[in-house]
Amino acid sequence: MLENIKWLGHDTFRIAGKKLIYLDPFKIKNHEAADIIFCSHSHHDHCSPEDIVKLLGKNTIIIAPADCLKILKINSLKTVKEIKAIKPGDTLDIDGIKIKAVPAYNTNKQFHPKSNQWVGYIITIDGNTIYFAGDTDHIPEMKNIKGIDIAMLPVSGTYVMTAEEAASAAIDISPKIAIPMHYGTIVGSKTDAERFASLLKGKVSVQIL
Repeated sequence: MLENIKWLGHDTFRIAGKKLIYLDPFKIKNHEAADIIFCSHSHHDHCSPEDIVKLLGKNTIIIAPADCLKILKINSLKTVKEIKAIKPGDTLDIDGIKIKAVPAYNTNKQFHPKSNQWVGYIITIDGNTIYFAGDTDHIPEMKNIKGIDIAMLPVSGTYVMTAEEAASAAIDISPKIAIPMHYGTIVGSKTDAERFASLLKGKVSVQIL
């Protein structure tokens, strides 16, 4: 599965499998029709209409929290199959792809309040279960996230977990592979990803994309 995943910077991932999936598309260079586009929350670098429009096709489904959908509707993204609002705890099944929205929020800062009901996603596709954490701190709910093949975790600090906090989260989740994200574009650097990997050596396998 890992060979089908590309990190495109910040929190943006492209997953090519049964369906073409984009997670939090931002600063997208290529134009192609995605099957499913996920947004984790309404900040401009995670819910970017100018990037999402590059990925629209007649069969595209957009999944995002309700406040994201207001932004997208304002920008007249009409040429899609469906737009679905989602909140923590919601589940979806799209052509056999199982999706669960899970909480994503800050515990010691106010950039991502829990009350906003922003999300991370657990996505099961092609026999693999992927956890995309979104912008979050190390939250108690992560102890209940199990059976994960690939976990995508923010590591930059400032707005999200630090590398040290993300390493603790990875130990809670115990995925087969952890992928660091949320660095190198707005905040954080590859050093954060490398520190995350170093902290997990011998505990959780880390892949820096």
